[in-house]
Amino acid sequence: MTMMLGHFTVDMYSGVIPLLYPLLTDKFDLSLSTVGLVSLAYSGMSSITQPLFGMFADRKGTRLIGLSMMWTAFMFSITGFVDSFPLLLVLAGLAGIGSGAFHPLGAVSAAAAAGTTNRNAAMSLYVTGGTLGVASGPIIGALLFHFFGLRGTGAMIVPGTVICFWMFAEMKTLAIPPRRKLAVGENLPAIPWHLLWIIIALMMVRSWTLSSLQAFIPVWYRDLGYSSAFYSLLSTTLLLASAAGAVGSGTLADKYGRRIIMLISSAATVPIVLLFAQFPGWFGFVTATLIGLLAASTGPLLLVMAQQLMRGRAGAASGMILGFGFIMGAIGIPVVGAIGDAIGLQAAFRVQAAIACIAVFLAWRLPTERDIDRLNREGTPV
Repeated sequence: MTMMLGHFTVDMYSGVIPLLYPLLTDKFDLSLSTVGLVSLAYSGMSSITQPLFGMFADRKGTRLIGLSMMWTAFMFSITGFVDSFPLLLVLAGLAGIGSGAFHPLGAVSAAAAAGTTNRNAAMSLYVTGGTLGVASGPIIGALLFHFFGLRGTGAMIVPGTVICFWMFAEMKTLAIPPRRKLAVGENLPAIPWHLLWIIIALMMVRSWTLSSLQAFIPVWYRDLGYSSAFYSLLSTTLLLASAAGAVGSGTLADKYGRRIIMLISSAATVPIVLLFAQFPGWFGFVTATLIGLLAASTGPLLLVMAQQLMRGRAGAASGMILGFGFIMGAIGIPVVGAIGDAIGLQAAFRVQAAIACIAVFLAWRLPTERDIDRLNREGTPV
């Protein structure tokens, strides 16, 4: 529960970012591709630092996880007070470093707390905390920016500070200690990279789809003439459905297996994304709910799968999976923005259906639980 609440809080900041887009495009006279650089700065720095912080967690433990929360809260809180867009990008990148530190440290702690029983469901609950945090971001951002404009970011220092001190207290008993030093002649098992890269690629494709929709729903619906209340509620619907999808997928995976659940959800996502792009308006709540339920279901399952394939390196596995997922989402946002500038956001969303087709092929190539158990039994040390 501690890791779930921390994950909720740190991901709440990324959920606020899309609500900044309409304000930033007006203040700095930006195109869609340019304003998408804010997400690229935040998620990009989070992504490239996660593998490093994952290795840190394996070697040094997770005791200092609360500091990452405080760092993100402080950097994010001052973004609304700057009058230079380049400086805003720098602050967004610095805030992303805190997120990059939290995610692998939190995933390692959550995995250790979950043990081996119902591991998929337990990791799904941890991931759901982050999804709920992202989902709450549009609501919080809509309220703050309605009353205070861009300077409403200043209030965002409060939740991060409170949770930081709370986690410091809780981690006295929950922190994962540093990994013991290997004895002479003892080695960690080899990593099956051919399988790990399939997992990483699937995480990247699914992250691209979800991140792009989340980022540009506010801009698209504003251009269509809808109110901020409408598109913030639609964004929240997508993310709340993602949270439900993550929990449900973990329970189903423990019963039926991860591969079949990810294969079915990947195939079903393709037509739903097309329907979302084709029929905006109130019907968007139906398709956004289905996208959230389906597309988000793979995240926690892929994370557990990677941790099992990288025995003894749970932090590095978490950092790689989450980091590559984040960076694809970060890169994908300005790419979709550029497509939107050229041919319109509706057409850009249709392109995402083609991208989602790649996920079906990748899911087909995933190993089953039996395959992973066999690899762990036969694995040779590095």
